[in-house]
Amino acid sequence: MPQGRHPGWPARLGPLSVAAGLVEVRAPRLWDAAAWSRIRKRDQRHLENWEPSVPGTWAERNAGIAWPAQWSTLRALGRRGMSLPFVITVDGRFAGQITVGNVIRGSLCSAWVGYWVDSEVVGGGVATASVALVVDHCFASAGLHRIEATVRPENAASLRVLAKLGFREEGLFRRYLDVAGDWRDHLCFALTIEDIPNGLVARLIADGGAVLP
Repeated sequence: MPQGRHPGWPARLGPLSVAAGLVEVRAPRLWDAAAWSRIRKRDQRHLENWEPSVPGTWAERNAGIAWPAQWSTLRALGRRGMSLPFVITVDGRFAGQITVGNVIRGSLCSAWVGYWVDSEVVGGGVATASVALVVDHCFASAGLHRIEATVRPENAASLRVLAKLGFREEGLFRRYLDVAGDWRDHLCFALTIEDIPNGLVARLIADGGAVLP
């Protein structure tokens, strides 16, 4: 495992070329506020059924003024090695977020990955490429052994992303997370480093889902 308080973060990953454009992954920046807020407020219907319930209205939680506090928290968690928070860009434009959270080291070396993507690039391979880049980074540079992803059974788009990348379905978590105002079941998927000896990016490229620019 790499040495240090926070192996694997910050980092810049990619690029990979997919149908939607050139995908890269980087650490969040304070000046991402305007782009983040604009997309989040526009995409309320696209996002709110899949994200945990938290206090306040959607508009309040996703106003530009809310970003600095979120950015500060993400940066602190990244610096302490508890999380690897990233922003997704397409052709240099802010297009979503992908976060590796609940990083546990020691004999477990495990974490979960979660993501959201701008509705304007959904279906263009952006989420798939981003997850591939981040999971490879977690195994190669961040010293992790297992990555989990939990998804509501109704979230067909996310299920397709995980299926394309070869995530293994491991079970159903009953009433696992409070989402959209109720306790929702989630399917659990996972990969370990042994599952992908050549990496997810290599698999994605071999399957025709992305190319190196």
